[in-house]
Amino acid sequence: MSDRQTRVLRAFESFFAPPAAPSPSWVSDLVQRTAATVPAYRKFLQEHGVSPSSGFQDLPLTGKATYHQRYPLPELCRDGTLAGCDMIAVSSGSSGQPTIWPRSLEDELHVARRFEQVLVDGFGADTRSTLAVVCFPLGTWVGGLFTQACVRHLAAKGCPITVVAPGNNKTEILRVLPELAPHFSQVVLLGYPPFLKDVIDSGTGWSFDVKLVLAGEVFSEQWRDLVAARAGVENPVRHIASLYGTADAGVLGNETAQSVGIRRFFAHRPDLAREVFGDSRLPTLV
Repeated sequence: MSDRQTRVLRAFESFFAPPAAPSPSWVSDLVQRTAATVPAYRKFLQEHGVSPSSGFQDLPLTGKATYHQRYPLPELCRDGTLAGCDMIAVSSGSSGQPTIWPRSLEDELHVARRFEQVLVDGFGADTRSTLAVVCFPLGTWVGGLFTQACVRHLAAKGCPITVVAPGNNKTEILRVLPELAPHFSQVVLLGYPPFLKDVIDSGTGWSFDVKLVLAGEVFSEQWRDLVAARAGVENPVRHIASLYGTADAGVLGNETAQSVGIRRFFAHRPDLAREVFGDSRLPTLV
């Protein structure tokens, strides 16, 4: 069995197993493994005079200019080759130039944990038949295909989830929903907040159990309530969840009912929000 096969198998075994507390040494183990297997990072540490065995606080900061753009793309990957990467994602280019981010299946499994917290812990998708409708743009951008892959991993884990991916094609979304939704206990729309609002506003009635997973833009609690009312979402605190992610690292955090409740507390107290966050306009809390 190749090293790649072994890594994938171990990643799946970890994903399918019950969650376990990380080892106290997981950070140092990760740094040393990365320095040993990623040529660019090994050079990066050497140039800064830092040993892989140094503490986390001693590691130099990486950035596009200081790290990603300084080395050939294969050297940024494990074993110095793109052959170990299953997929290429591209950032939106909001900083001026889209950036290429190679990734492997193991990366998807880590991020699938965040979708699991939303869909299973929040929406009960481990016990209810669920239609997951991926409404993020498909293609090289990170959102659509990456989301589809992570949700399918949850289905492989045993959740009764079925995925359909019309992408950001409103006509196709509104075409497949009436045909598919009646066969499921709940329907989860995953997409960009303004786009999903447009889809909901364009629908001809939302008679099925709708829940929303959103990413890409902050929104107010008034917006959450408005969309919930229009889509017939019974409990906007539990059944509308925002994700925070990046093209390079995937989903880094997700809302829970508790974090939404805290945010709604501050939404009604702008003076206190300004004191805590430095602005009355609330950030996403994940």
